[in-house]
Amino acid sequence: MRASRREFMTWMSAGGISLSMTRLGQAQEVGFAARETLPGRTRWNPAIGGLGRIDGEPKVTGAKLYASDFRAADMPGWPAKTSHALLVRAPDASHVYLGLDLARLDGPMKPTTIVTAADVAKIGLQVPEFYAGDLFCPVGKTPLYLGQPVAMLIFDGFDAYDRARVAVRDGKVVRFGEETGPIAAENYGAFRFTRVAGPTPDSPDLYSPVLAGWVRPGRVQHSPLPVWEPYARETSDPYGKAARYGEEIRAGLAENDPDLLVLDRHFETQSVDPMFLEPEAGLAWHDGRSGTLELVLGVQSPFEASEAIAFLLAKAKAPFKPKRIKTDFAYMGGGFGGRDHTPFILYVTLAGLFFPGRPVRLAHDRFQQFQGGIKRHAIKMHSRIGIDRRTGRITAFAADHVLDGGGLANFSPNVATVAATAAIGIYDIPKVDVTTVAVHSRGVTAGSMRGYGTVQTMTALETLVDEVAAALPLDPIAFRRRNALPPDGRTMTGNRYSVSVRTTEILDKLEAHPIWTSRAEAKTQTGRDGILVGTGVAVATKDYGTGADSSLGRVEIDAEGRISIASDQPEMGNGMGTALASRAAAHLGGVADEIALAQVGVFGELALVTSGNSYTMDQATQDAAERNSHWVPAISSATAASNGAHVGTHSTAEAARVVFRFGLWPAALALWSIAPTDHRAGQWAQATWVDGRLHFADLPPLPLKELAAKAHAAKLVTGATTHCFSRWAWSKATFPVQGQRYSAEIDALALRRGGGRFERVGRVAVSFPPTDNNRIGTTYTAMCGTLVRVEIERATGAIKVVEAYSVVECGHALVPEVVRGQAQGGFAMAVGYALLETLPPFEDGPGNGQWNLGQYVVARGSDLPLSAFKVEILAPRTPDEPPKGIAEVVMVPAVPAILNAISDATGHRFRALPVTPALIKGALA
Repeated sequence: MRASRREFMTWMSAGGISLSMTRLGQAQEVGFAARETLPGRTRWNPAIGGLGRIDGEPKVTGAKLYASDFRAADMPGWPAKTSHALLVRAPDASHVYLGLDLARLDGPMKPTTIVTAADVAKIGLQVPEFYAGDLFCPVGKTPLYLGQPVAMLIFDGFDAYDRARVAVRDGKVVRFGEETGPIAAENYGAFRFTRVAGPTPDSPDLYSPVLAGWVRPGRVQHSPLPVWEPYARETSDPYGKAARYGEEIRAGLAENDPDLLVLDRHFETQSVDPMFLEPEAGLAWHDGRSGTLELVLGVQSPFEASEAIAFLLAKAKAPFKPKRIKTDFAYMGGGFGGRDHTPFILYVTLAGLFFPGRPVRLAHDRFQQFQGGIKRHAIKMHSRIGIDRRTGRITAFAADHVLDGGGLANFSPNVATVAATAAIGIYDIPKVDVTTVAVHSRGVTAGSMRGYGTVQTMTALETLVDEVAAALPLDPIAFRRRNALPPDGRTMTGNRYSVSVRTTEILDKLEAHPIWTSRAEAKTQTGRDGILVGTGVAVATKDYGTGADSSLGRVEIDAEGRISIASDQPEMGNGMGTALASRAAAHLGGVADEIALAQVGVFGELALVTSGNSYTMDQATQDAAERNSHWVPAISSATAASNGAHVGTHSTAEAARVVFRFGLWPAALALWSIAPTDHRAGQWAQATWVDGRLHFADLPPLPLKELAAKAHAAKLVTGATTHCFSRWAWSKATFPVQGQRYSAEIDALALRRGGGRFERVGRVAVSFPPTDNNRIGTTYTAMCGTLVRVEIERATGAIKVVEAYSVVECGHALVPEVVRGQAQGGFAMAVGYALLETLPPFEDGPGNGQWNLGQYVVARGSDLPLSAFKVEILAPRTPDEPPKGIAEVVMVPAVPAILNAISDATGHRFRALPVTPALIKGALA
């Protein structure tokens, strides 16, 4: 295929270093490429409701796909021998670091090279702002956090490395001096979100973040946490106005009003590990002769990873500064957010630089992944909710969140804001005030993870809502229906969703399900053999996207009708290749023969440039920048924030649409002898594909292969490359194509005609989403509701989830099998989070280097209702409804549903996670 011949294409230059990226298989000899690249040509499978998993067979048959699979001998042109690197991390963050004692690593365990903070300082590296902090703790300083690297040991052979990694595991090679206590640092971010609705649903808000912007307190008064009250030397606008409204809301909840039911509750969630199947791994080879640094990585954010590495080395001194960097991206054996903007890539780079001429592998084992991998934020939440007793309507809500961000900022400010703006879930609440702060601690760094703050705050909310329903008393589903946000309602930031809102349908499905209708009967089994039975319900909404998302896609079809797809989106277990094939097949009538992922560096024909920060730039800056027809707000974004189906496939779908519109459709008109002036020539949207043949009106169907041959012979469009950008709405542009003006939800386009080269098509008009959309928080949302039945052994507190049901609304399900798989995986993670998993925050936690799966218990098959968990996918509202991102929302309601079921069984409310058998036994006693 044509895409296979594009190996490494230079796509940018930073600090005098040329950069290129490729899907790993594309750089290999033909045999390896055939084994490594996703094959297509799977068939539509009626049994699963769509396209079969294109990536399934190579994964289950053990093909080399993942970053941890590769050694130097697998890479053509590399030296055959692989050397190995080992990060030594600090198990203490309260004493001065004095250096290493490597006496025990003498003889066969002796490292060939040792890299420390002093070595890094000598060569002129610069740490990207996102990863700000010492790459290695310098001698004489207290580590910033538990698990901070203090040195890298590099071993020429595997045996020495393998022995050494066991020998240093107890942390005793790291020497410490005087006690200083933990390093105190500023918090990572603090925000206040306040909304006061108008007197009627149609009235404008009196105050909201959309109207006034996002605000943060101006003073912390040298305290560990912000001072939120407006009269504590902080009365100026814009924060002061939000604070005054917020304090009025809180005062109203504090009044002793007999007509108002007020619940005031505290809830805590724990730190957990993403526990992806494949710990982080990578390869690096710095070829001093050619000046090339080549890397093999597995990350969710390929573009960001390459930019970060280029920035790191841009001012490096010779011979540490490469002339060229080639980044090869393999698949990930799980991500869940933990490989989005991971600092691990920087250490893989250092391994190659400090062992020039020899390939080096840096790979975590599970101990090292626990000690150094990104974690989910532990959050402390204090919530107050007020309900009018007469109407059963929620009138006000206030909450305060404190997130433990650990040792580096990572995504902590973003998680804090997403958690806060999700704090009222599916509900319509006219008065809301939520404060949030992410603090630095000496714990292991917390960052992006599935649920991204919403699973914490919505668990607190949905258990609180259940408690409210019991206190009123009202049926839990009826109470939720009464207070659900209507489709045209405003969220707590003051905006309306731009997509379908189907809360009522989900509640109706839950209410009619046998798990719910038989709950009273099930409770009559209480006492049977000492077993207590409970049923729980919860409903959640989760945004998808970040507000500055983009993707790149190329679709080509050859003269034989073979289709190839190249996308910048990586594969992390989410079936991205299959999703891309599904969206392209809808336009082209056939499944791709080749799908190349993580191809950020091969779209040079678009000649894109970017500048500024798309999250913070003002409108004037954007208006000025867009005058350059090559400019876009962002070039590529991570497969994260559930944006894969919605954003990640969008550019590919639009590219496929262009190939059909200006290639296969005019070829069909020619074969049907329909003149361009015939009115039917403009009815391309009415044509349909059936079994690889194009149908239109009463004309004879045309096979894809015949159409492709005609398109090539007539030098029509046979390939398209597109770029798209979304800031809670798509960018739109107009392009001159074949004498027509073509408008689409893209902002850059390049075309190939016949067998020629790609040529960029300059846009003649563009409309980027306004920068004020950054105030919104989200306009894209997906919803999920879950029912859970549990059985609890009274004598021991042992709990078993015996039955569950989830309803998911995801717009157009590109691959229903993947949607169900995401729901099943999300439910398993929810069980682990609710009942099993926990990491102590500090010296007893994973930062001490002693944690593995012996102490950390994840959900296993025996913990799950494997044959009694059903997933229902709501059909799309309209045939052309776009796909929604659901990878996170499927987890979120399962956690509070489990807690509500436990409460139903035991009569006790648990307000901290995880709920263990010991806690249940204590409550029952």
